[in-house]
Amino acid sequence: MSHLKQRAEKVCLNCNAQLSGPYCHVCGQENIEPKESAWHLVTHFFNDITHFDGKFFSTLGRLIKKPGLLTREYMLGRRASYLNPIRMYIFTSAIFFLIFFSFFHVTEKSMQDSVKYDNENIAELLAMPTDSLKVYTAKINNGKPVPRDQLEKFFDSVAKTEGFYIGNRNYRSRQEYDSILNKGIKKHNWLERQLIYKQIEANEKYQNNRGRLLTAFISSFTHSFPQMLFVSLPLFALLLKLLYVRRRNFYYVSHGIFSIHLYIFVFIAILLIFGLTQLKDAMHWDWLKYIQRILGAGIFFYWYKAMRNFYQQSRAKTIVKFLLLIMLSVIMIAFLILPFMLFSFMKI
Repeated sequence: MSHLKQRAEKVCLNCNAQLSGPYCHVCGQENIEPKESAWHLVTHFFNDITHFDGKFFSTLGRLIKKPGLLTREYMLGRRASYLNPIRMYIFTSAIFFLIFFSFFHVTEKSMQDSVKYDNENIAELLAMPTDSLKVYTAKINNGKPVPRDQLEKFFDSVAKTEGFYIGNRNYRSRQEYDSILNKGIKKHNWLERQLIYKQIEANEKYQNNRGRLLTAFISSFTHSFPQMLFVSLPLFALLLKLLYVRRRNFYYVSHGIFSIHLYIFVFIAILLIFGLTQLKDAMHWDWLKYIQRILGAGIFFYWYKAMRNFYQQSRAKTIVKFLLLIMLSVIMIAFLILPFMLFSFMKI
């Protein structure tokens, strides 16, 4: 309850409902004077922060100590004492990725050397009529024309030495690529054409420096992890729904809340592993790697215990479904990675 003065009027300022107590029975707003001092604003802020922290840590303690039981409490309707799962997920994931991106930096490892070759524009060469091309190649091959297929192989070998390319060739400009398509030398579908156009654009942007281009791509891809995990949440819940399809008392939302609590625990565990990594590197304590391995294995043990406690099936059934869930989760992540890699490539 706020420390501000209660209003004498018994009409809610928010929804105009008649009041019979300090709170509106329709919208829940407290019936207090709307004017407040700066001190009241500051105290209200700190009250909200300490209330959030108190709920967060008590909820987190319950989540860690008793796998799966916090989800069961939520599904039984015991929610006032705990932080809302979605709010807790947003807060925890924000902290996790803030620390993750602070530790994980993508740096350029190497620079590509300049490639030495004839400075003639390749696009112009391929656009030449066949007779003119024979005349040109005769000048650089001791009077003997170079067959077009051999010239293509030569340009392919040159292209492989710099830049980033898709397939077996690095096209140096849209004009060159369009010329090849128009001549029927290559036949690509719409998606292939868009990817190659993006490849040409990226190589021009990063000046055919493969190190810089891959650095930009990996950075773009890693920054898509929050979105990828968020998309994986409802899919993970769907996998649980399929595994427990005969359990009629568990709805899709039940599996969704279980997934959120499991993800939160994984965030916390990985943060601990990150912290131990930094401590090990700083203090040169190699023995910490054993604790890291225990924590890594602990994630899977927690996963199993959470399933066992929440769904309350026998050990044998839980183990079988746990192993199936791991296998299906790997397949799901593999299918998610491809579109997110494609999206990250198109953004660079």
